Amino acid sequence: MSPLPDGVLREACIDVGAIAHNVRHLRELIGVPVMAVVKAAGYGHGAVRSALAALEGGASRLGVADIAEGVALRRAGITAPILTWLHAPGTSFVEAASHGIAVGVSSMAQLRAAADAASTHRPVLVHLKLETGLGRNGIAPGEWPGVVAEAVRLERAGAIVVEGLFSHFSNTSTEDDAAALRAFEDGVAAARELGLAPPLLHIAATQAALSMPQARFTCVRLGVGIYGLSPFEHRGPETLGLRPAMTLRGSVAAVRRVPEGQGVSYGYTYRTRGPATLALVPLGYADGVPRAASGRAHVSIGGTRYRIAGRVAMDQFVIDVGDDPVCVGDEVVLFGDGARGVPTAQEWAQAADTINYEIVTRIGPRVPRSEVSS
Repeated sequence: MSPLPDGVLREACIDVGAIAHNVRHLRELIGVPVMAVVKAAGYGHGAVRSALAALEGGASRLGVADIAEGVALRRAGITAPILTWLHAPGTSFVEAASHGIAVGVSSMAQLRAAADAASTHRPVLVHLKLETGLGRNGIAPGEWPGVVAEAVRLERAGAIVVEGLFSHFSNTSTEDDAAALRAFEDGVAAARELGLAPPLLHIAATQAALSMPQARFTCVRLGVGIYGLSPFEHRGPETLGLRPAMTLRGSVAAVRRVPEGQGVSYGYTYRTRGPATLALVPLGYADGVPRAASGRAHVSIGGTRYRIAGRVAMDQFVIDVGDDPVCVGDEVVLFGDGARGVPTAQEWAQAADTINYEIVTRIGPRVPRSEVSS
């Protein structure tokens, strides 16, 4: 990775080669087609670059949360199949239909809205979502037969094409996920009895795709894994053969020699224990650095790890490097690939009492993204 250019305060370096590697590796490991989930700007990595890298790695389709995200991929020239599944009340599916984007349907009202969006030349692609215990969107089991029967009627009328049936695990426990799997299998069986047998059945995201082979069906939706992060709390990405794709780094913006007892940052939650050098790092919670990690997370400067001193502020935080020689312009790595000896997104998640998904996804637009391919 090249040094930060002059004048650049902060940067998220995205390794698209790592994304392609992760998809290829998981595809070979899991053995079924992959839907690469690139919602939320590709979990902070950039939706278009992540989509292109995932497709290069062997993903056969893409998943996003809302229609606007799918349309943005189409406008970038991406022609692969796309599924979107989160819709505001009263959403029209005309735009999705016009771009050939499949819509996840969680109610009878959404199913009929999808049919209303059909044109004389193009039926709307639909995936029916069954609620299997997560308590979010999805068709309730009691309403499933009625919605499926209506979908059969609308498909025969040429208004829709039911491309898939899907659901989502809660990842709560082995028992809870087994119950959700049984509910999904019952829903699939009921749909078949009513005359609906679409080619795509998907319930597993990265965690279940790796830990529940019986849940792979004909497609899996891979999100966090394609970015080189582990979905398991006590297993790092290296144990899964994954390479983290994001390195968040900045440059030391100022250095100050201070005496013993110097208070650091707001509230003086940290005071130096002796004469020390303080290094200012120009990233803060406005950039997505969690304030909850104040005094807990570590960074790497010149291959040495240092803990954040005091509170993370909106635009910056401070590192106490003691007597070590640190200069303005030195690179500071907040997190990246642990194989390089730097802190990881998982370590930052533990420091902030959150999950690694949030650490990478919350990196804000003020942080420029650069792109490499290893």
